[in-house]
Amino acid sequence: MSKHIALVEDEPAIRDNYADALRKQGYDVAAYANRHDAMKRFRVRLPDLILIDIGLGDEPEGGFDMCRELRSLSPTLPIIFLTAHDSDFDAISGLRLGADDYLTKDITMPQLFARIAALFRRLEALRAPVNQNTRLTQGDLMIDTNRLLVEWKGEKIDLTLTEFWIVYSLAHIPGYVKNREHLMNDAKIFVDEGTITSHVKRIRKKFKAIDPVFDCIETMYGMGYRWNIG
Repeated sequence: MSKHIALVEDEPAIRDNYADALRKQGYDVAAYANRHDAMKRFRVRLPDLILIDIGLGDEPEGGFDMCRELRSLSPTLPIIFLTAHDSDFDAISGLRLGADDYLTKDITMPQLFARIAALFRRLEALRAPVNQNTRLTQGDLMIDTNRLLVEWKGEKIDLTLTEFWIVYSLAHIPGYVKNREHLMNDAKIFVDEGTITSHVKRIRKKFKAIDPVFDCIETMYGMGYRWNIG
């Protein structure tokens, strides 16, 4: 069964161009011109992945609002911002709201297809059984890759797909420093330093919301990050 991708873009020509290109890749595509129509459908049924522009019609930051709403519906739904906004501030804002990736519209179609395929591979890999043992426990941390579940001290942490992969990558071998290349290989994604920094800050914030003294993710300046157990 083909994957269902939703595209939310207010410019008709751009929307049709991306939708047509994605359909040629074998995806089932639904395109929407505004946040209202898209969310009306998404509240009934979510697609497998969503591409969102930031500015949507008369809503300059409608995409940000949509990302926030979508994360309340599903913590693991793959969300990609695809926008003309190329500032670091917008990229960081999008990632902090829970997007899995942030792309600008100067990206080539092959690059876009690769990033989409990488998200789907990560989702499928997480759901695949690993030696019939899908649980990883490190101290107060429990990760269940089959259910995309992370618990800290018995309480659930709602992580996005990208955040889940980063936590799993770091916690799998405690004390081992993971740089950007390691995280890219483990999580099957392309990330830059700014993207990783934003994701790690968001992950820490989620753990600290449950445990204010959480400090297991250590920044190794100039090297990367590592997971420490108490």
